[in-house]
Amino acid sequence: MENPSALLQEAQDYASQLISEKVSKDVTFHTLQHTREVVAACEKIAEKEELSGEDRLALLVAAWFHDTGYSAGHSKDHEGASVQHLIEFFSLHPVSEDFSNKAKGCILATRMPQNPQTRAEEILCDADLFHLGSPNFKEKSRLLREELRRFNGEDLSKKEWRQNNIAFLEAHNYFTSYGRKILQPAKEQHLALLLEKNPAGKARMGNGEKNDPGNDEYDTDLSDEEMKLRRMKENQTERGISTVFRIMAQNQSNLSQMADSKANILISVNSIVLSIVISTLSTKLESNGYLLIPVILLVTVCVTAIVFSILATRPNVTQGTFTEADIRDKKTNLLFFGNFFRMSLPDYDWAMQELLADKNYLYSSLVKDNYFLGVVLAKKYRWLRIAYNVFMFGIIIAMIAFAVAVAIPQATEVYMPG
Repeated sequence: MENPSALLQEAQDYASQLISEKVSKDVTFHTLQHTREVVAACEKIAEKEELSGEDRLALLVAAWFHDTGYSAGHSKDHEGASVQHLIEFFSLHPVSEDFSNKAKGCILATRMPQNPQTRAEEILCDADLFHLGSPNFKEKSRLLREELRRFNGEDLSKKEWRQNNIAFLEAHNYFTSYGRKILQPAKEQHLALLLEKNPAGKARMGNGEKNDPGNDEYDTDLSDEEMKLRRMKENQTERGISTVFRIMAQNQSNLSQMADSKANILISVNSIVLSIVISTLSTKLESNGYLLIPVILLVTVCVTAIVFSILATRPNVTQGTFTEADIRDKKTNLLFFGNFFRMSLPDYDWAMQELLADKNYLYSSLVKDNYFLGVVLAKKYRWLRIAYNVFMFGIIIAMIAFAVAVAIPQATEVYMPG
């Protein structure tokens, strides 16, 4: 078997290309983003479960391939189709029969109802349904329902979808200790919320809690007209927020262009003055030594103004990279090119999908982008103000000095004896 790291990278490239090019755009849940999330979950759980060596490598290769079967154009037995893609990959990258069987077993274990037999299979099963115990459950549920409607032709009503979710969550159990300790409690919270919205569930729970009006994904007791009105209000709010950010971005961009324009004017003017001073006045120093101080003063003013003008327009580029942890912890602002220009396209695409799928992360990035644009703009205008002050007061002082330097020889000639 080839180098494990190389094999895993080849598996990632092969599966990513297959999903990107062959899987229908109507597949909205089992996308390349979902595959990346499953791989990341496998790594996290495998670390906690202390799975290492060949079993871990087989698990991660299987994770990359576990949903490639959707490229067949249907979801029926997509696990079997995924195994066929894995076999084709192994024909290009020969591995031992034992390793191949481990990877195939992991994929087939995700078939519903899940029935894992090994620790690696248990980890992939839990990673594949990691979203059930994550804060993204509502959004993932929406994407899955949309996929069933568009790709499978199953147009379930909200009530049917809610009841299906309740039945699935009640029947599901995580296999790993990580899943039971970390994911299960969050999954039970999602189930409790669904039961609150379900008439039968309300009777069972008997807690008398009111529906959360802000949770539209679960709130299926409203009439169609009420839902339309609510969506209209939400859309108006979204448009208002978009308008605010757009206006702020345009204003800051205009101010930045104005600062750059003013700096360029100042650089041009001072460059012209320097040229005149060097080419013309330098020849006058031999006949009038009093001009030396005004010339030095004027050159200093021009050079200083040019330096501060350049500081106002000088670009500042950051390292241009981010880590997966940065994205999951929402630390990186992907709206600024300086944070991603050294990243590969697949990594940037995954990160942007994470950003766009999380409204809070998106709004936070917009706020950060606007804030740091303001910080940069303030620095531009601070340097520019210094440059203009130096130029304004320096020119005045230099002109006074020139007037004095010219007057001294004349006064000396007037009062020179006989």
